[in-house]
Amino acid sequence: MINYFHRLLTGRKFVAGDETPIQVLKEADRRPQSKSYVWLFRSGDDGLNPIIVYQYHPTRNGDAAAKFFQGSAPGTYINVDGYAGYNKLKDFKRCCCYAHIRRYFLEAIPKGKEKDYTDPAVQGFLYCNKLFEYERSYRGKGLSYKQIYSRRLKDQKPVVEAFLAWIDKQTAPGGSRLARALTYAGNQRLYMMTYLEDGRCSISNNLSENSIRPVTVGRRNWLFCDTTDGADASMMVYSLLETARANGLNPQKYLEYLLEARPNQNMSDEELENMAPWSPKVQECCVNKS
Repeated sequence: MINYFHRLLTGRKFVAGDETPIQVLKEADRRPQSKSYVWLFRSGDDGLNPIIVYQYHPTRNGDAAAKFFQGSAPGTYINVDGYAGYNKLKDFKRCCCYAHIRRYFLEAIPKGKEKDYTDPAVQGFLYCNKLFEYERSYRGKGLSYKQIYSRRLKDQKPVVEAFLAWIDKQTAPGGSRLARALTYAGNQRLYMMTYLEDGRCSISNNLSENSIRPVTVGRRNWLFCDTTDGADASMMVYSLLETARANGLNPQKYLEYLLEARPNQNMSDEELENMAPWSPKVQECCVNKS
């Protein structure tokens, strides 16, 4: 079933990704204290059925993303944070996360200066906030993706252009929080206007951050995986549970459904589609009515 999710996801034009550390005690040629990673790959805000896949990898090397999306069409849009490992997706169109950029400026605002509009950190924060205000207004008005595309060009493109020009004029003491915010934003320059190309592109990577949270919260309880097989199995369960939840299902009911239906590698994609969380049959028997 997860292999089917994977195949569907690599066929999507709008995707997103994130990663977070985990500990795996028994990895070949590695100490138990070594830092391993959960990689999250999911569908974007494209109006189609949500798909969420988690994978364990021993490192944070960007090859994990490149391998996962091998076979994806050139020109696929991916929304991620500033991690350079995603640069290995050579033929992808990368969208930056303005929530991350905004967060850096927010952290750089001196205490008590939140309303001081002459402070550079406040100004950087307000540039980002303006873009999010436009996005909320579009959603509130129920605009179509095509309408969002047109409005972004009219409303937001001038703001982004002004923001980039503003960044070029700023200076900050080395090692300061403002310097870090300016450096982060400057490093995202190549990706800061990509989302303007299509109304289905997201302005932030919040979808992925929300999807990675069950792992970050869960590891406070389960702490670590004992073996790599255990890490792989855990990520499979997370993939099934969170994809079910994202499609409005009761995750436990969906797991019970799959254990009874027993999908296998000999089934056609048509058969697997009938067991997917969005299929009418599954929706009828596993929908979360709470």
